[in-house]
Amino acid sequence: MRRRRVLAVTTAAVLAVGGGITVTTAAMGGGDEAAAGDRRLPKETAEVTRGDLVDTKTVDGTLGYGEEWPLMASASGIVTGLPREGATVERGRTLYDLNGEPVTLMYGDVPVYRPLSVGTSGADVEQLERNLDRLGYGDDMTVDDDFTSATADAVRDWQDDRGLPVTGTIDGGEVVFAPGAVRVTSRPVGVGGRSAAGQPVLRVTGTERLVRVHLDTADQQLARKGAGVRVELPDGGTVPGKVTEVGTVATAKDADGQATGSPSPDSTITVEITLDDPDRAGRLDQAPVSVRLESERHKDVLSAPVEALRALPQGGYGVQVVTGGSVRLVPVEPGLYAQGRVEISGPGVTAGTRVGVPAR
Repeated sequence: MRRRRVLAVTTAAVLAVGGGITVTTAAMGGGDEAAAGDRRLPKETAEVTRGDLVDTKTVDGTLGYGEEWPLMASASGIVTGLPREGATVERGRTLYDLNGEPVTLMYGDVPVYRPLSVGTSGADVEQLERNLDRLGYGDDMTVDDDFTSATADAVRDWQDDRGLPVTGTIDGGEVVFAPGAVRVTSRPVGVGGRSAAGQPVLRVTGTERLVRVHLDTADQQLARKGAGVRVELPDGGTVPGKVTEVGTVATAKDADGQATGSPSPDSTITVEITLDDPDRAGRLDQAPVSVRLESERHKDVLSAPVEALRALPQGGYGVQVVTGGSVRLVPVEPGLYAQGRVEISGPGVTAGTRVGVPAR
């Protein structure tokens, strides 16, 4: 009897080399009980599928309008009018009133640091001319870095339409430049207060809806510029987005959540995300959201539910392949684990293969 048992086990082991059979576990020394378990038809099966397998991580973010910054006054005087908090101001519109006259927003990066008149030249002149042209005052003006008589004529027409003294020159009491349209978040100087040149008269953000994430530096590989993400909104809905900016400077936070400027193990980088459908987020500001970042993607792979994997006595993993009324244990090589599934490859395992899973 002992000789027959040894012969049976040896025969099973030889057959197992051919690609996996019903009694593979017993052949590898798992015992008669394990072998019987592998021979029984599982109560439930799942399908091996082919497609992309994506590993994700969900992190906290804040939905708002991006980073706030101070908008500096270009001239001194008494503030006689202010926009409401939350108001949006675009090119050519009034930012605030100074000494009873409107101060107009124009787009650009160079602040007003000198009077502009015929004979001046530079990047600030070109910036002014570009704005005048966009506002419809550049018919006879060439947009370049020279302030010419044609530029002065365009300025006069604009000043007349704005109800300003018609001088043909520009100074800081008439124009403030910002990179684009702004949204007012606070007003450091109230109506009737004195505004000083170089001091903040408004605090603003951009107008584009953004999600900001302070991502742990240990997870910075998750944030790739241009990568798609999913943002879960406070109402439970989701909206797709895209990573548009990834910070390069790590910042540590103190106990109160304030930046310390010193790197530490819990340092973070700032990641900005734009929404594909900003209107879906409504008018929420500084609202907490969850952001699902893509960690890893394996394209066009076979995968099965993780619970289909069975540990093999000799090491590694296998799956129970069910064909009709028969079962065989096939060794497989696992790859990426994601979304409750695992990437697998093994002899005879293809898309549509049914594999055993534990009954639920």
